[in-house]
Amino acid sequence: MKVQVLYNFPPSLSRSIREAKPGEVGVNSIHSGGYSVMEAYLKKLIEGGENQQLDFKYCISDSRKIARTLSAFSNSDGGKILIGVRDNGSIAGIQSDEEIYMVDTAAHIFCRPEITYTIKQHVTGGKTIVEVDIARGSKRPYQVKDEDGRWLSYFRHLDQNLVANRVLIQIWRKEGKKKGVLVKFGKTENTLMDYLSKNGSITLSRFRKIARISSYKAESILANLIIFRVLIMNASEKGFTYELNPEEQTPPSSPSR
Repeated sequence: MKVQVLYNFPPSLSRSIREAKPGEVGVNSIHSGGYSVMEAYLKKLIEGGENQQLDFKYCISDSRKIARTLSAFSNSDGGKILIGVRDNGSIAGIQSDEEIYMVDTAAHIFCRPEITYTIKQHVTGGKTIVEVDIARGSKRPYQVKDEDGRWLSYFRHLDQNLVANRVLIQIWRKEGKKKGVLVKFGKTENTLMDYLSKNGSITLSRFRKIARISSYKAESILANLIIFRVLIMNASEKGFTYELNPEEQTPPSSPSR
């Protein structure tokens, strides 16, 4: 299968295409593969439906919107976007190679840090499907610039891209630091553990109220306890709740002095 780039790329991207090795577009690459193997590969992907690591896009008409999915996959477990596939799994094919350009715009203009991805083009039944592969990032959080100029971070939850809260952002930043995280169990932490043992779950605002602490301190404590697997976070479109990790019921002891 021969891959042709038909879109008139801007000078910076056109230069990276000319300077790249055959089969590569700057840091992103376009590959082709065997037809029968490719069809079996696509069928297996599509049959599984949209999930934690797979998203279908009928078409791309807005770089900002696709940037949200790039951010969500980079901040979570990585994933693939199939462009030219409807939500029900039927194949529509891409409208033009401009959609590849819009992915590049999303990754390099509307995301910070910039997101690296790879692209494969598959042809089946005379229709072209673009597969965008995004790895879990090493510089989380990856943010997206919205229509109002705000930078928001997204994460993947099942088949949805949700806006990350400040607890999750703290987790990513703490995990990205070379030095470890120290957790001390004091009055505030014990208040939280007692509440959870009796009520099952808690929200950030409720934790602040019962512990009488600032939002930042509450967020930091929750982030630390999630990192240490003492707590787990439940996310939905309605918001976030926190509960004890059933696999780790014994909290870490305070360091001896």
